[in-house]
Amino acid sequence: MEAARAVGASGPRVMLRHLLPHATGPIVVHATLMVATAVMAEAALSFLGFGIQPPTASWGNLLPASVSALETTWWLVVFPGLAIFLTVLAVNLVGEGLREALDPRAGRRSR
Repeated sequence: MEAARAVGASGPRVMLRHLLPHATGPIVVHATLMVATAVMAEAALSFLGFGIQPPTASWGNLLPASVSALETTWWLVVFPGLAIFLTVLAVNLVGEGLREALDPRAGRRSR
Protein backbone atom coordinates (compact mmCIF):
# COMPACT_ATOMS: atom_id res chain seq x y z
CA MET A 1 0.00 0.00 0.00
CA GLU A 2 2.82 2.38 0.87
CA ALA A 3 4.58 1.53 -2.40
CA ALA A 4 1.43 2.35 -4.37
CA ARG A 5 1.12 5.67 -2.56
CA ALA A 6 4.81 6.37 -3.22
CA VAL A 7 4.38 6.02 -7.00
CA GLY A 8 1.41 8.40 -6.92
CA ALA A 9 -1.66 6.17 -6.76
CA SER A 10 -4.76 7.94 -5.46
CA GLY A 11 -6.61 6.89 -2.31
CA PRO A 12 -9.56 5.23 -4.11
CA ARG A 13 -7.19 3.34 -6.40
CA VAL A 14 -5.20 2.03 -3.44
CA MET A 15 -8.41 0.92 -1.74
CA LEU A 16 -9.82 -0.79 -4.85
CA ARG A 17 -6.59 -2.46 -5.98
CA HIS A 18 -4.88 -3.33 -2.71
CA LEU A 19 -7.23 -3.26 0.28
CA LEU A 20 -10.53 -4.53 -1.13
CA PRO A 21 -9.24 -7.82 -2.61
CA HIS A 22 -7.75 -8.77 0.75
CA ALA A 23 -10.76 -7.63 2.78
CA THR A 24 -13.51 -9.39 0.81
CA GLY A 25 -12.51 -12.87 1.97
CA PRO A 26 -12.84 -12.23 5.70
CA ILE A 27 -16.01 -10.19 5.17
CA VAL A 28 -17.72 -12.96 3.17
CA VAL A 29 -16.64 -15.64 5.64
CA HIS A 30 -17.84 -13.60 8.61
CA ALA A 31 -21.18 -12.99 6.89
CA THR A 32 -21.76 -16.72 6.30
CA LEU A 33 -20.88 -17.59 9.87
CA MET A 34 -23.23 -14.88 11.16
CA VAL A 35 -26.08 -16.51 9.23
CA ALA A 36 -25.62 -19.65 11.33
CA THR A 37 -25.58 -17.51 14.47
CA ALA A 38 -28.79 -15.78 13.39
CA VAL A 39 -30.55 -19.11 12.75
CA MET A 40 -29.57 -20.36 16.21
CA ALA A 41 -30.60 -17.10 17.88
CA GLU A 42 -33.98 -17.07 16.15
CA ALA A 43 -34.64 -20.69 17.06
CA ALA A 44 -33.62 -20.14 20.68
CA LEU A 45 -35.72 -16.99 21.07
CA SER A 46 -38.72 -18.61 19.42
CA PHE A 47 -38.32 -21.67 21.64
CA LEU A 48 -38.40 -19.44 24.72
CA GLY A 49 -41.41 -17.53 23.40
CA PHE A 50 -39.65 -14.24 22.64
CA GLY A 51 -39.18 -14.68 18.89
CA ILE A 52 -41.69 -15.22 16.13
CA GLN A 53 -45.17 -15.62 17.56
CA PRO A 54 -47.10 -18.92 17.12
CA PRO A 55 -49.36 -18.24 14.13
CA THR A 56 -46.20 -17.95 12.04
CA ALA A 57 -44.26 -21.20 11.70
CA SER A 58 -40.67 -21.26 12.92
CA TRP A 59 -38.35 -24.12 13.80
CA GLY A 60 -37.96 -22.63 17.25
CA ASN A 61 -41.68 -22.50 18.09
CA LEU A 62 -42.35 -25.94 16.60
CA LEU A 63 -40.24 -27.52 19.34
CA PRO A 64 -42.01 -26.45 22.58
CA ALA A 65 -45.44 -27.16 21.10
CA SER A 66 -44.49 -30.78 20.43
CA VAL A 67 -42.50 -31.56 23.60
CA SER A 68 -45.68 -32.45 25.50
CA ALA A 69 -46.45 -35.22 23.00
CA LEU A 70 -42.87 -36.48 22.73
CA GLU A 71 -43.61 -40.10 23.68
CA THR A 72 -46.23 -40.68 20.99
CA THR A 73 -45.14 -38.31 18.21
CA TRP A 74 -41.35 -38.14 18.46
CA TRP A 75 -40.93 -36.90 14.87
CA LEU A 76 -42.50 -33.55 15.75
CA VAL A 77 -39.41 -32.77 17.84
CA VAL A 78 -36.75 -34.64 15.89
CA PHE A 79 -37.31 -33.16 12.43
CA PRO A 80 -37.33 -29.44 13.38
CA GLY A 81 -34.26 -30.01 15.57
CA LEU A 82 -32.57 -31.91 12.76
CA ALA A 83 -33.43 -29.13 10.30
CA ILE A 84 -31.85 -26.53 12.60
CA PHE A 85 -28.76 -28.70 13.06
CA LEU A 86 -28.31 -29.42 9.34
CA THR A 87 -28.85 -25.79 8.34
CA VAL A 88 -26.28 -24.51 10.83
CA LEU A 89 -23.84 -27.26 9.87
CA ALA A 90 -24.22 -26.53 6.15
CA VAL A 91 -23.74 -22.79 6.60
CA ASN A 92 -20.66 -23.37 8.78
CA LEU A 93 -19.17 -25.75 6.21
CA VAL A 94 -19.78 -23.21 3.44
CA GLY A 95 -18.08 -20.57 5.59
CA GLU A 96 -15.08 -22.81 6.19
CA GLY A 97 -14.85 -23.61 2.48
CA LEU A 98 -14.98 -19.93 1.61
CA ARG A 99 -12.34 -19.19 4.23
CA GLU A 100 -10.01 -21.72 2.63
CA ALA A 101 -10.77 -20.53 -0.90
CA LEU A 102 -10.47 -16.81 -0.20
CA ASP A 103 -7.50 -16.79 2.18
CA PRO A 104 -4.88 -14.59 0.49
CA ARG A 105 -2.02 -15.96 2.61
CA ALA A 106 -2.78 -19.62 1.92
CA GLY A 107 -1.74 -19.62 -1.72
CA ARG A 108 -1.62 -23.05 -3.32
CA ARG A 109 -0.78 -25.45 -0.52
CA SER A 110 -0.03 -29.05 -1.37
CA ARG A 111 -1.81 -31.60 0.78
